[in-house]
Amino acid sequence: MTPTATALLGFVSWALLLVMSLGVLRTMATLTGGRAANSFSPSGEDMPGLGKRLTRAHANCYEFLPLAGIVMLYAIATGQTAATDGLALAFLGARIAQSVTQIISTSNSFVLIRFGFFGVQLAILIIWLLKMFHHI
Repeated sequence: MTPTATALLGFVSWALLLVMSLGVLRTMATLTGGRAANSFSPSGEDMPGLGKRLTRAHANCYEFLPLAGIVMLYAIATGQTAATDGLALAFLGARIAQSVTQIISTSNSFVLIRFGFFGVQLAILIIWLLKMFHHI
């Protein structure tokens, strides 16, 4: 498996882990807190602390997955993983670090750190696109 394929599967697995964690958190709130299962806001605004941060971390993943996923799938489908392999695991690491930072805190410092990890992902996507466009 190429590093690009590993990063793509890792990204999807990370998003799945986040949604499963959110499901466990909401199930516990339903079972122990008397909340109706259909009473949760999709934005997570009605969840305290961790629930709100976890909801947003998951949303950030599924909002960005189409962009990153399409670029990685394109590289795999067209045999251009040489353009993406070098930074693929760094991309995945930055994605996971962004989520973990968001789950830990939403203080100003953590928001700036999180944005740094997001910036790394954007830069990597731009580099990948430039490399692949160069081959067209």
